[in-house]
Order: sequence, then C-alpha cells, then structure tokens
Amino acid sequence: MEKDGESIPIFGSIEASRDIIMKKLRKEPVPAEIAYRLIKDQLIDEGNSRQNLATFCQTYMEPEATKLMSETFDKNAIDKSEYPQTAALETACVNILSDLWNVPEGNDFMGTSTVGSSEACMLAGMAMKFRWRHQAEERGLNVQAQKPNLVISSGYQVCWEKFCVYWDIEMREVPMDEDHLNLDVDKVLDYVDDYTIGIVGILGITYTGKFDDLQALDQVVEEYNQSHKHQLVIHVDGASGGMFVPFVNPELVWDFRLKNVVSINTSGHKYGLVYPGVGWVLWRDSEYLPKELVFEVTYLGGRMPTMSINFSRSASQIIGQYYNFYRFGYDGYKNIHTRTKEVAMRIAHAIEETGLFHMYNEGENIPIVCYTLKEDANVNWTLYDLADRLQMRGWQIPAYPLSANLDKVVVQRLVCRVDLGQSRADELIRDFIQSIEELNHAHILFHENEEAHVQGFTH
Repeated sequence: MEKDGESIPIFGSIEASRDIIMKKLRKEPVPAEIAYRLIKDQLIDEGNSRQNLATFCQTYMEPEATKLMSETFDKNAIDKSEYPQTAALETACVNILSDLWNVPEGNDFMGTSTVGSSEACMLAGMAMKFRWRHQAEERGLNVQAQKPNLVISSGYQVCWEKFCVYWDIEMREVPMDEDHLNLDVDKVLDYVDDYTIGIVGILGITYTGKFDDLQALDQVVEEYNQSHKHQLVIHVDGASGGMFVPFVNPELVWDFRLKNVVSINTSGHKYGLVYPGVGWVLWRDSEYLPKELVFEVTYLGGRMPTMSINFSRSASQIIGQYYNFYRFGYDGYKNIHTRTKEVAMRIAHAIEETGLFHMYNEGENIPIVCYTLKEDANVNWTLYDLADRLQMRGWQIPAYPLSANLDKVVVQRLVCRVDLGQSRADELIRDFIQSIEELNHAHILFHENEEAHVQGFTH
C-alpha cells in the first residue's frame, strides 16, 4: 500500500486495527490488497473445506477447470442468443444425462440446468402438480376440494419440504423404521389418493445414503395405474446417486428404464464433480412438462424458451460440468467414483473393526459411511463427543438424529468425495482411532446427558 510516497505495511494500516464486519458501508474505499488480505484472514477459522466430510458438495476441481470457469464467470447463462456456444454446451450436458439415464429411444425428452438440485426438485414438483391438475379436471375431480399431496419417505431432503410449503402441497411422509431405512414400498399406497400428484423415490437418502427400491416402487405404481383412472408418476431425486450409479452400478435399474419414472434430478456439484452451483433436471418426454411451465422469452434481441425458476446466473458452472464430461469421459468418471467407493469402504471397515459401532452404510452404494454407537458399546462418551474430538484435528463429521420415528437414534455420517485420497483416508482412520482412545481416558465430557439434536449436520 502506498501513501505519500511511502509503503505502509498491511498490518500497520488503520484498516487492520478495525473490525472488518460492517453494519453499514464505510464512506471511503479500501485498497484492494488490504481488502483481500483482511477478508481472507477473516475466513481462516472456518476450517479446511477439504476436511469437511459433512457435505456432498465438491471441494476440488482440476486447475484447468478452475481456470476455464474463472474466465467465464461474467457470462450470463440466460443469454443464449448472445452466448450460443455456452447454450450448446448446456444442451450437450442434457443429452449426455439423457443417455446415462436411459431415456427411451425416440422420446421427446426435455431438460435444463439449474442452480442446484433444490431448484431442479422444485421444477419437477411443479410439473407433477400442473400435470395432475390437468388430468384431474379432465376426470371431473374437484381440484379445490382438498390440497394436492406428494408422497415421499421421511428421509427426504429439506428442499421437498420447501416445495410443499411454497406451492401449497400436503407432504405425506412414509415413516422410516429400523427395518426400512428407506421408502417402505409396501406402505406407499396407504398414502395415495386421487389428489396425489406423484411419488418421490430417493437415490441416496441424505441421512444414511440408502437407496429407495425404485424397481419395486415402479411395480407398485404400475399395478395401481392398471386399475385406476388416476395415474401415478414417479420422480427420482438423484441428487446424490444420479451421477454416481450410472458409472459404478450401471446394472441397477432405477432410471428411465422404469416405465413410471417421468423425471429425474441430480446435483452436478455432488458426484458430477463440479464446484457448488449447478444441478440438472430431465423429463422423459415433453408430455410430462406442462407447456405453461416453459416460457418463451424475448430478451436482448432473441426469443428463447426457459423453464428454470432463476433467471440470471453465471454460466461458469455449466461450463465446468461440460469440462468434466469432456475431460473424464465414461471411464474417467467410473475410475474416480470406483476409487472413492473403495476409500469409503476402507474407512467403514476400520470403523467397524473397533467393535463399537453399528454400521448403517459401509459405502456400498454411494460412498458415504454412516454408523451409530452400539447399545452395548460400554463407553462414557457419545457421538457428539467424538464429533468434537475429530474437529480438533480439523475433520468436520456431523452427529445427528435420524428422521421422524427414529429420532432417538443418533448417527454419524461422513461423505467421501473425489479429493479424499487413500493417504488422507488413512490419516482420518488414525485420527479416528486416536480420538476414541482420548475419549476413553477423558475426564471432561460435554454431551453425555444431552437429548438427541443436530450438530454440524449438512444436507
């Protein structure tokens, strides 16, 4: 920093002696180098994102991808007439996903990028609601007699609760239990009536990583549809598994190969391997996306269809997604995801070997590890204490209760991502074992008498 021809050290500046968290704008600007350094320092105690095993969101991309994305931050994804090549890359991504998700040959499928899978879920939910309303009116049903409803397991991600609140839908939760840590298909129809807009199946429940049995759900729905004028449809929330399963378990039938699956969403920023900010939603055919949800917009000299809720946003995440598709190819994604799964299973094996934990997920579907303390573990500490101890070493691994009916069961969950290599996984295992040793000899425990609560849990 220069002042009157003299160089003033950043930490000798007036700004460095003040709290940088403002309640209102300062009058004068701050030199760029001071602003950068002081804000960067303000973020120091947030922890290392690479050690944040609470989140599915990616914390690493190749330098070339980061460079390409930084060079395209200024492109507005909605300006398709002005940026036709960017629009072409988005269309290419939709085409690639349609192939990965096995859209039937000849279908007039439709899809779009979104800010994340939450927006994608909103769009899919609205499509189900509008289509249900059209068909209900054709059947002569009084659509004002009661709220339409959506059927989903109690292990849903919070975006579905938001959807139901925002668009005045009754959420009907099929409760999970110890024998069904996913959607209990045998009970689904107990929650269905003529006002059901659809059923959501989850490919990777956020609490435990379990998959709903979508083949069995499709059979139940098909039997229902054969005997009812009201036709049920399935939306698959593939936020976690939609960009993982096609590469690691392609034989698993969960996607558009199932007759009654009409739409699928995913997070590009989870196992699509892009930094946070991109999701995708596809419909198997245009008939499942009501025309009133597709807007023809005249904007900046061109006409274009748009179906997303958000309008202006950076195209950089879309370009980052296409970079990954182009760069990795099928085999690249398969190799990355297979290695990540192997890391998760290695960590799970080490945790299970302690003999203290009951395992709910050992990385066998998506690469997450989920467990609870055994009732006969005979220790004086809880998973909350273990979470604290691990955080002392930088690892953010949440402890939290399961959903309704199971909210007395406290679990811990860690998510393995592309940047958790074998060496760092071994370091985590060592820290995990050492943390247990320290807790076994600890004299001060903070959480032993607490009720079940959320501590550091990230959907």
